[in-house]
Amino acid sequence: MKLVWQILAVVAVGAVGGQSVTAVQSNPWLSLLLAGLTVVLSVFVYRWVVGRTERRPVTELAREGAQGALLRGLAIGVAMFGCVIANIYLLGDYKVHGFGSLTGAVALFGFMAGAAVTEELMFRGLLFRLVERGLGTYIALALSGAVFGAVHLLNKDATLLGGVAIAIEAGGMLAAAYAATRSLWLPIGLHFGWNFAESGIFGTEVSGNGDTHGLLDASTSGTKLITGGEFGPEASVYSVLFGALLMVAFLWLAHRRGHIVPRQRAERVNALATLTR
Repeated sequence: MKLVWQILAVVAVGAVGGQSVTAVQSNPWLSLLLAGLTVVLSVFVYRWVVGRTERRPVTELAREGAQGALLRGLAIGVAMFGCVIANIYLLGDYKVHGFGSLTGAVALFGFMAGAAVTEELMFRGLLFRLVERGLGTYIALALSGAVFGAVHLLNKDATLLGGVAIAIEAGGMLAAAYAATRSLWLPIGLHFGWNFAESGIFGTEVSGNGDTHGLLDASTSGTKLITGGEFGPEASVYSVLFGALLMVAFLWLAHRRGHIVPRQRAERVNALATLTR
């Protein structure tokens, strides 16, 4: 029942908040306000329900060091997508036609912030963390990444290639970032930085959700393997490459810090917990 309450509480807040922000997306300032409220409420509910049901300090959302971790994640996310778009540009497949929309970028800032927080709480804070307890880090990373990619197949212009790409470059990489730091703040910042750079700065499609109107009025053309097609640059081979490299780096860091949970250790922990009940 503890798991059920956690999922219900976090998913409910995320779903209601996401729908509210989407409904007022034509009003950038109201969208930004509702997204801010969604972020605050989502973090509060996660802390409350996890702390209450597991009877422990919710260290993965500790206030200490949160700002620094968010900024580091933001920088990594923007730099990562910057590398992707730079490679597409050098091949002549990304073109800037002029300035886009400042108000559009404001609306996207709020929307992407809300999405980054709610998705990280659900997929890394709950799914990955709880599966890892029973099956270890690597299986939890693979399973949670696959689920994350599958969810994105529900988007408007979703493709199978896009779903697989998301599973690797986002699902796997963000889970590895959590494993390395044991904090949700870094993956939240990374997730937001990537998505906002993709839409709010460079003006490209995000995960098959259709056109965006960011700071730059731009378009992509060329082979889907390079540009990602209608799904957006997240389905580009460059996104998969950089995401996979970053995932390996985070897993190396997690191993160095002793944060990897082997399956056999997880099984021993479960057996011990059963004996002591």
